[in-house]
Amino acid sequence: MPIRIGTFIGLISIIISFILVVFGFLKLFPLFIATPLLFMSIFFLISRFNNRNRFKGFKNA
Repeated sequence: MPIRIGTFIGLISIIISFILVVFGFLKLFPLFIATPLLFMSIFFLISRFNNRNRFKGFKNA
């Protein structure tokens, strides 16, 4: 199963934002910037997985 580019970007952004949150706990990066980035990257990845196999209805020919 190939990894799609959106899923790959989501995983990379979660890893980067988690590292920024750790830096925020160490007072090397602002925590009020790092935590929303982590939330948005997790939200992006979950929304990518949620919209995959959605039923779009029957087509009226």
